[in-house]
Amino acid sequence: MSRVLVLVGSMRRNGNTRMLAERFAEGASANNEVEIISVADLDVQPCTGCNRCYASEGNRCAVDDGMTALYGKLSMTDVLVIASPVYFYGISARLKAIIDRLHAPVRNTFPIRKLGLLLVAATDVPGLFDSIVSQYESVLRFFRLEDAGRVLVGGVKDPGDIAGNAALDDAYAMGLSLR
Repeated sequence: MSRVLVLVGSMRRNGNTRMLAERFAEGASANNEVEIISVADLDVQPCTGCNRCYASEGNRCAVDDGMTALYGKLSMTDVLVIASPVYFYGISARLKAIIDRLHAPVRNTFPIRKLGLLLVAATDVPGLFDSIVSQYESVLRFFRLEDAGRVLVGGVKDPGDIAGNAALDDAYAMGLSLR
């Protein structure tokens, strides 16, 4: 049984990204311990690039905010799943701030071995997910992580638009496949 953490990068508490993440979690819960954290509930400031974390005791970040608790959660996570709406060909700003704060060397102590990706976009323009997927694949290679799967869904703009979309079944299957 793995410990799975899903970071939902949408500021909409009950939007399409959350619905996709919850469907993934339903599947993953069959064989794993799953927790969903919404970035809307976290106060996380951007990385300042001060690099104090490299010299501080326990590699603690100089900024004491919601990341402190998240570092604790990540220290007990086997599988991390990033769920985000797509804004201007990128992930949400709050989620990006969290990822940037993983610049700290404490990340090397996390037991994370798999990474998954759930993306939701309002449009279906060609190449919409390419830049995010490219960065995701770079992270997989750099940290030697296994790809836990990806569900990328476009054309879901308003809250609830994803209801009935086959992507929900894909997310469930992705979660169910985790061991």
